[in-house]
Amino acid sequence: MNIETIKWVNGSTGSPLGGSARIIDQTKLPNKFEYIYCRDVETMWQAIKRLSVRGAPAIGVAAAFGVLLGIQKFKGREKPEFLKLFNKTCDYLALSRPTAVNLFNMLNEMRAVVNHHPQADVAHLKKLLFKQAMIIFKTDQDVCRRMGNHGAKLIKNGMQCLTICNAGALATVDYGTALGVFYSAKRKARKFSVYACETRPLLQGARLTCWELLRHKINTTLICDNMAASLMGKGNVDIIFTGADRIASNGDTANKIGTYMLAVLARHHGIPFYIVSPRSTFDLNIKSGKQIPIEERKSEEVTHFAGVATAPKGVKVYNPAFDVTPAKLITGIVTEYGIIRPPNGKSIRRMLG
Repeated sequence: MNIETIKWVNGSTGSPLGGSARIIDQTKLPNKFEYIYCRDVETMWQAIKRLSVRGAPAIGVAAAFGVLLGIQKFKGREKPEFLKLFNKTCDYLALSRPTAVNLFNMLNEMRAVVNHHPQADVAHLKKLLFKQAMIIFKTDQDVCRRMGNHGAKLIKNGMQCLTICNAGALATVDYGTALGVFYSAKRKARKFSVYACETRPLLQGARLTCWELLRHKINTTLICDNMAASLMGKGNVDIIFTGADRIASNGDTANKIGTYMLAVLARHHGIPFYIVSPRSTFDLNIKSGKQIPIEERKSEEVTHFAGVATAPKGVKVYNPAFDVTPAKLITGIVTEYGIIRPPNGKSIRRMLG
């Protein structure tokens, strides 16, 4: 049961650049299933910023589609003016969120199209950029299924799995990274169950992961984040899978806040801890997780729930969206090329080239 998180929808003119980007509004789930139709780059920027579309791979595709939205309004033939708009659009989208490196990698892929075709006119560049955006979209579909098949080999019958945040179809085009492992394991007729951490403060685990897994009829139990240690202590967790937003060249991994906590607990309890992430989420230009920029979000996400205050007015709030798990706590990283283990600079270079 595929969930189409993001899709390019052609306009009535039939032109590839006459359409819009259709995304599932994840802020409304699980109570409402609604689409947002992004017809301009500003709408896409806001959708990324407010987490209507989220998850590193999905954000990368959203960025590519955002470029199309930004350039399709250009009606002239003057190439200098077009390039000015193109670069302005890319720079604008890069400001939407700082941590998920897929955003920047996919913008760079779009920039490369222009850089590699210096003689192309405006009309041809538009066609080439549309083609590249569709390649990015389709590549995500393929990569996620390959990761799922590699990761499914780690799941044995009877296993009790744990995950945090949402690294499923809603975080990609239509399949998932960490949850893609579960989907592939189910297709292989493995019998297993999943514990989903609620993932404070925005409850992506409760709202999104549980919604996805139940739609796929996977045995799922929701827990509060602070129940993980007790669950592991009782022997109820056999393996942990999470996604990633950026992976440094040494294997240090940034993911949703709370992931580091799970990795520390997993090491104490002797539980395998796996990251599931595509090549596009690796940032081989940085040496360690200390160089990963961590987004800090507004205090209201912590002090309020559904618009109702849950903390005294004026209290100081620390609200990082991500934390960094050191590579030494990670058993392996599942990629589209196979499983990197143990994750370190040498093994990563050997696998990714």
